[in-house]
Amino acid sequence: MIHATAIVSDKAILADDVVVGPYVVIGDDVEIGSGTRIDSHVVVNGPTVIGCDNRIYQFASIGDDPQDKKYAGESTRLRIGDRNTLREFCTISRGTTQDAEETVVGSDNLIMAYVHIAHDCVIGDNVIMANNTTLGGHVHIGNWAICGGFSGIHQFCKIGAHAFLGMYAIINRDIPAYTTVAGQPATPRGINSEGLKRRDFSADQIRNIKNAYRLTFRKGMKLATAIEEIAELSKAQPELNLFLESLRSSERGLVR
Repeated sequence: MIHATAIVSDKAILADDVVVGPYVVIGDDVEIGSGTRIDSHVVVNGPTVIGCDNRIYQFASIGDDPQDKKYAGESTRLRIGDRNTLREFCTISRGTTQDAEETVVGSDNLIMAYVHIAHDCVIGDNVIMANNTTLGGHVHIGNWAICGGFSGIHQFCKIGAHAFLGMYAIINRDIPAYTTVAGQPATPRGINSEGLKRRDFSADQIRNIKNAYRLTFRKGMKLATAIEEIAELSKAQPELNLFLESLRSSERGLVR
């Protein structure tokens, strides 16, 4: 299952059914799980662990050194889950010792062409990143978030679960769960109602999330006051817990 022109390190561990295409280079300390297919001219360096049933298209660069001037050759990691699709020319860097020493990509993600995931980023599950999405270091993206084409996310920003970033959005603050943003810099435009419908949120749940959004962004109240009100509502409306947690965990401040 390994093409004759591929170069695979003796220190790499590949499941028996991994498919490795022409001119692929797989370096030391790489582990690749069952069912994964790697197309031509891909480079995978380690330490990197790639799970099962992933598809990595041609010319991607996976697990190379972080693009960080503080990086001095330390042994850091990249960890990728299962059933991800990584399209052409994607670049994903390993972590740094300034954070948890690893970059993490979850499972069932669609990462389109020319996406860059920088060092120490943490990507959840079922995330979509359209072409040319660019992540600075230490970015966290929650489950089911969608990043529009050419969106750019500043270092240390957090994108909440089910959030939606419009095309060309420039993100320099945190985005709460469920929230849609657009613009340069991005500003909140409502909640991701269509995405929530597709994920079987009920009409009542979507209405409750809209209300929490209005309390945060449209009522003119202080954030601390909005958090108190949403915390009280969440006791009977558990769908607000994701939104509430993203408000409480924000360190860079929220988009406004």
